[in-house]
Amino acid sequence: MNVHFTALGCAKNLIDSEQMLSLITAAGHEIVDDPAQADAAVVNTCAFIEAAQQEAIDAILELAQLKSTGRLQRLVVTGCLPQRYQGDILREIPEIDAVLGVGSFPDIVAALETDEDHYARFADKNAPLPELDRTVTTGPGWAYIKIADGCDNRCAYCVIPSIRGRYRSRPVDAILAEARALAADGVKELLLVAQDVTAYGHDFRDGTGLCTLLRELVKVQGIEWIRLHYLYPHEITGELIDLIAAEPRIVKYLDIPIQHVSDAILRRMRRPETKASIEALLEKLRARIPDVVLRTSLIVGLPGEGEAEFEELMDFLREQQLPRVGVFVFSPQEGTAAAQMPDRCSQEEAERRRDAAMALQDRIMEAYNDRHIGLTLKVLCEGQDEDGRWVGRSYGDSPEVDGQVLFTGDGAPGQFSWVRIDGQEDGFLTGHTVKINDKGSRDRFLYV
Repeated sequence: MNVHFTALGCAKNLIDSEQMLSLITAAGHEIVDDPAQADAAVVNTCAFIEAAQQEAIDAILELAQLKSTGRLQRLVVTGCLPQRYQGDILREIPEIDAVLGVGSFPDIVAALETDEDHYARFADKNAPLPELDRTVTTGPGWAYIKIADGCDNRCAYCVIPSIRGRYRSRPVDAILAEARALAADGVKELLLVAQDVTAYGHDFRDGTGLCTLLRELVKVQGIEWIRLHYLYPHEITGELIDLIAAEPRIVKYLDIPIQHVSDAILRRMRRPETKASIEALLEKLRARIPDVVLRTSLIVGLPGEGEAEFEELMDFLREQQLPRVGVFVFSPQEGTAAAQMPDRCSQEEAERRRDAAMALQDRIMEAYNDRHIGLTLKVLCEGQDEDGRWVGRSYGDSPEVDGQVLFTGDGAPGQFSWVRIDGQEDGFLTGHTVKINDKGSRDRFLYV
């Protein structure tokens, strides 16, 4: 059977997709890029916000058309959308033949092969994570690794806990085994992902935590970079900061979603931080970890955010000069506390605020890039652009969300190069490769 696969959503969702791809090919089926050549199609969906839901529905409906006009015979929908709307999705889109909830990925082959009409499986979303092989689709040279799933936080705007279940950490030994397998396949950078990586191990109740895991991961031969997404501010301990500062394999890049800095808005969000605690944390990180690159995500337009609260956020961005920021418009989600809150601004005003914040952030990033001219960066090469230049990422660039480094000279996909930065172009750093022994007295190398 030829199977077309569409993977939507976050990095955690992508890993679920990669596990399903491995199961499908192990069962003897072939993955095809062209849906017109497929006998069956799978859409692994996201349902975090309205835009993600609409993207998933559009992808499903586009494939559903092929059931009447092409060779496609079976349409399977998996992941967050069917989990959230399991009582409705088969009724609303009858072209769907099978649905799998977030705990039922191991049933993907049965969902493709069964003759059962409207096959539906919704296993316990709070069960331990299945340990399955993956067909890694990222790289070259890098891969995500999921260390936990679910969430025990109850942020007022978020549906993740109701969809993905409670927080469940994978055993340290299972993560290490996967890391070693990835390293054996040429992976040099591991990107640790969970809804909250700083909560890792809390559910074990035996003292195991993120520091425990990191101290073992840095021993895996072949892994040179370990990158952390996403660290909740109130969970970042002094022990963790000291470990990141001391361990060269943990890149000095921290993705810390703060969402806002107005104390009133943070309370409405049900976030435990305050503006003062956030500023104190950032000051501590910068003092303890030289050259740390900080990334955050922000939400504008939450009910109760007026012009004063928004200007407080803008002042924070001007003062902190964070090099990596994503700004998102509040999306009210059915079943969340924030969806019922009064005093919400218009969609147009929320979008204006997002655009204003991102315009400010563009200027901050340009200044950040300017400060790198003359430095020499360690860059993981990923390929070439249409002009034949090498394209890669420094420690300050996470894939999919940040910039890249364009360079000339010696390069190879999946390998590291040392690149001396001589300019920037459309938000990307540009430069040329140097040999490590070309280091001049005024050159500064980040990071060996």
